[in-house]
Amino acid sequence: MSGARSTRAANALARLKERSGNAAYSMTRTGNGHFFLSEGAGKPPLCAPMELDDFVAFLNAQGPQKPKRVSKLDVEFEKQLGKKKAD
Repeated sequence: MSGARSTRAANALARLKERSGNAAYSMTRTGNGHFFLSEGAGKPPLCAPMELDDFVAFLNAQGPQKPKRVSKLDVEFEKQLGKKKAD
């Protein structure tokens, strides 16, 4: 089970590195299963040790966010909703 935990956190870290352009970010797992982020191996932590879900949410909130993809169908649906509200 710990492998899946580490993979989920590692994937969140990879997304943060891609979004921020900072490849030096590093994740550490403590002996009691908590995770924390630093700007590189041996650097001070950027956050307190957290449970997996909290850590992944923290990483997802860091750095620039990618804009949500909107399809043509989504745009047309929003237009239809606007027309119905105006009626």
